[in-house]
Amino acid sequence: MSGKDREGFVLGMRHGIPIAMGYFAVAFSLGITARDCGFSPLQGFVASITTYASAGQYIGFTLYAARATLIQLILMTVITNARYLLMGFALNQRLPEGTSLGKRLLTGLTITDEIFGITIARPWEVNPFYPFGAFVVSVPCWSVGTALGIMMGNILPAAAVSALGVALYGMFLAVIVPASKKDKIVAAVVLVSFAASFAAVHAPVVSGLSAGNRTILLTVVISSCAAILFPRYEKGENNEQ
Repeated sequence: MSGKDREGFVLGMRHGIPIAMGYFAVAFSLGITARDCGFSPLQGFVASITTYASAGQYIGFTLYAARATLIQLILMTVITNARYLLMGFALNQRLPEGTSLGKRLLTGLTITDEIFGITIARPWEVNPFYPFGAFVVSVPCWSVGTALGIMMGNILPAAAVSALGVALYGMFLAVIVPASKKDKIVAAVVLVSFAASFAAVHAPVVSGLSAGNRTILLTVVISSCAAILFPRYEKGENNEQ
């Protein structure tokens, strides 16, 4: 590792500390959910160290508890985490020319919403070791937090476990509320998603589907309709392109 790479790695570790602290708190609540879905601390740790995607893991845990099929689990996880593919493309363009394929692939493995955010915000070409540093600090805290959440869920009183389980929903509110405030279209899509999810449970045909299939169907249909009706354009593009 060169001196420049070492400097980038250490800087990434420093910037990853606040992310690690937030990850631990959210992962603890995720662990409560995993415990309710029948996961052991070791299973929760392995799930978090290999996936490190809050929404994707939550959906995976709940679909597992609902006895979803393996295909449903894989498909829903791919759909939920598809944004990371776009983040990878964007980050790849910011890496210095001559960066090896191995380093590019490893950089892609470090991507989370928060690590991508601090990496893409760098005002110059991204040193691949910068996200590596943030990754090695934050993701272990995510994994340990999940395992501890499961362990404490087996020890704490039922009332405390129930209260901590509700905390995870705050994470989703933290995602959708700011975006909804900034964009009325996003707010409308969120409301439509809530209404459609409720209606799907009682609709004659859709209600006969499993919870996993309903979630997949609604996710694809609503997101596709929103993309078609309200497309987003990059700077310099217009509606005729």
